Amino acid sequence: MRSLIFLTIFSLLALTFPVAMASDPSPVQDFCVGVNTPADGVFVNGKFCKDPKLATVDDFFFTGLDRQRIATNAVGTNVTPVFSDNLPGLNTLGIAFARVDYALNGLIPPHTHPRASEFLIVQEGTLFAGFVSSDQDGNRLFSKILNKGDLIVFPVGLIHFHVNVGQCPAVAFTAFNSQNPGLITVSKSVFGSNPRINPNVLAKAFQLDPTIVMSLQTKF
Repeated sequence: MRSLIFLTIFSLLALTFPVAMASDPSPVQDFCVGVNTPADGVFVNGKFCKDPKLATVDDFFFTGLDRQRIATNAVGTNVTPVFSDNLPGLNTLGIAFARVDYALNGLIPPHTHPRASEFLIVQEGTLFAGFVSSDQDGNRLFSKILNKGDLIVFPVGLIHFHVNVGQCPAVAFTAFNSQNPGLITVSKSVFGSNPRINPNVLAKAFQLDPTIVMSLQTKF
């Protein structure tokens, strides 16, 4: 009788508090090499699957990550992504990768990945990296100076950043536990939205003069 009551309560709790999955679903086949046009009619994770009989090792191979990229954008970084768009064999595997080249003082601005946690490992140079916990946790800053061979993890969804604080260009590699981690750059999203957020709203949120907000909006 007690067992029956326990099972009844457990079932009701399961219905009341559904379990949420926070990672990409596991594939139910060996692989699904992503293509943008129908192959065999199977559409998975935003791409069609190539006929498995036509898959080759080149679908799972990427080269050139040893080559230095020139960081010429406004924040002094250059990101080389390795996602399913340029490595089709990654489709449905739930992982992604990138190389980051930093000029002197180069920065990856505060941003979040809504669907993935991230590893960052320094290949060359010295970085200052960190993340901020949620409002519920008091918005604590977790930060560290990273040298060659050092690694830091950024939890899924939290705002994080990394900047070159060394005396020479730097290189790092990042990995994600999602094939499409998503990217929300805080400054660009807030001040560069389309259409723009009312400056008075942002002025009150950031405790700034509206003219300063409008000036920031013109930069994005």
